[in-house]
Amino acid sequence: MAVFTEVSEREAGELVHRLQLGELRELRGIQGGIENTNYFLTAEQDGVRREYVLTLFERLTAQQLPFYLYLMKHLARHGIPVPDPHALAGSAGKDDAEGQLLHRVAGKPAAVVDRLRGASVLDPGPAHCAAVGAMLARMHLAARDYPRHQPNLRGLAWWNETVPVVLPHTTPEQATLLRSELAFQNHVAQGSLYAALPRGAIHADLFRDNAMFEDGRLTGFFDFYFAGVDTWLFDIAVCLNDWCVDLASGAHDEARAAAFLDAYGRVRPLAAAERRLLPAMLRAGALRFWISRLWDFHLPREAALLQPHDPAHFERVLRQRVAHPLVAP
Repeated sequence: MAVFTEVSEREAGELVHRLQLGELRELRGIQGGIENTNYFLTAEQDGVRREYVLTLFERLTAQQLPFYLYLMKHLARHGIPVPDPHALAGSAGKDDAEGQLLHRVAGKPAAVVDRLRGASVLDPGPAHCAAVGAMLARMHLAARDYPRHQPNLRGLAWWNETVPVVLPHTTPEQATLLRSELAFQNHVAQGSLYAALPRGAIHADLFRDNAMFEDGRLTGFFDFYFAGVDTWLFDIAVCLNDWCVDLASGAHDEARAAAFLDAYGRVRPLAAAERRLLPAMLRAGALRFWISRLWDFHLPREAALLQPHDPAHFERVLRQRVAHPLVAP
């Protein structure tokens, strides 16, 4: 992701030693994204080189971070291919049996996780979407017994706080859409159908660039730092709004969406309330990312490799979702 905090090879090497991963051989800043500082690092141990990702957290606090790190560890232990965080040797305790996963580098909270194999597929077909759908359902089921709880920090409460902040940067037409959609989502959240939605720990940001494929096979999901406890349907909607739309227009792609939903449903069939509220949650997913992109674009932070995303894309997606609701099979 973007580099907000510069990390020296000495600092990274000291952490590699503390984690008993060997000797640091290479450290490279990762371009893209807007939330955290990320580096690829290569360490060598017993003549074998392995790749890891070092993340310095720029917004999340040391109190919030254990939820994400232990969720990743929990999922890895349950066979879901995610970056496995590394603990300090001998740091396991009663409250963190997996060991201490949160570290400190350059004055910031930090973590080191395994790097997934492969590359992101930015032009997915139905087969890619089916693989993601099936894995997402497996992930939801694997996280049912995850004991930690933290709300989706970019959920409805955050939308209500942030829309007034971004409204001055929008046109009158955009402001009208933001206000009306926010009112609609507040209304939906107060209903009995919404209360009946199954929920648990979700990824909440599973875009095309947060999954890896190698030789056509899905090798894993990463970047769990927007995760939280929310409805599983919201996670599904976020995926459909990225994996299964035309990026130029924001329009729904029927073949990819059908493949995703069919594969997900074969692992975990949708509940009746989920089928009913899918159109509303697709609108919710589009609204969430339109708001955050408006915020990041108009109120940016300085970073060495910062590239804010264009907010207009999710405005287009939201307008498509309002005009052409997707009915769940």
